[in-house]
Amino acid sequence: MRKLVLFAHMSLDGFAGDKNGGLGFLSYNEELQQFADELVKTVGAPVYGKNTYHLMEGYWPTVLNDPHANGHALSHAKWVQEIPKIVFSTTLPSADWNNTTLIKDNVVEEVNKLKQQPGKDLVIFGSPGLAKSLTKLGLIDEYKLTLHPVILGEGISLFDSDAPMSNLVLQESKTLGSGVITLHYTKR
Repeated sequence: MRKLVLFAHMSLDGFAGDKNGGLGFLSYNEELQQFADELVKTVGAPVYGKNTYHLMEGYWPTVLNDPHANGHALSHAKWVQEIPKIVFSTTLPSADWNNTTLIKDNVVEEVNKLKQQPGKDLVIFGSPGLAKSLTKLGLIDEYKLTLHPVILGEGISLFDSDAPMSNLVLQESKTLGSGVITLHYTKR
C-alpha cells in the first residue's frame, strides 16, 4: 500500500513560506539538494494544491526548452513532466499539464483509492493549504520536513491551530552542515 507523505520546508516558527509565499529563507545547498534527490526516488506521484500546481506547471516545462538549464534541473524537469501528478482543487476547471489528474471532491475516498494502487508513495510537495486540509482529514501517513534555522515571525503556516492532535513517531533526523534539520515522522 502506498503512503501519503508530506515533504515540506519550514522555519523554526512553523512557516512554510514568508508572508508572500516566498521561500527565500531556505538554507538550500548541495547537502539539502542531495536530501531532496533521495526523497524524489521514493515518489510515485507528486501531489499538489492549486497554487503549487500552478507554480510547477508554469516553471518545469520551461526548463525543458532552456538551452542554459543545468543537467540536474533538466533531469528533474523531464521527471516531473512524465510522472503522474495529482492536483487537488475545488476551483480549478481543469489540470492540463501532461499526466495530471485533478481531484475536486470526495477527497477521502479518492486518496484512499490512490493509496491502494501499486507503486511508490504519493508525496505532497509543499502545498501548505492542501497539507492543512489533508492533515485535518487524517490522511497524511508520513511527514518529511526540513527545519530551517530562521524565525520568520509571520508567513504561511504549515499547520493550523485547529488540526487534530496526532501522535507521531520519529523515524530519522539528521543535522546538516547548514544547520537545517531533516525530520521523518510516521503516524502512530
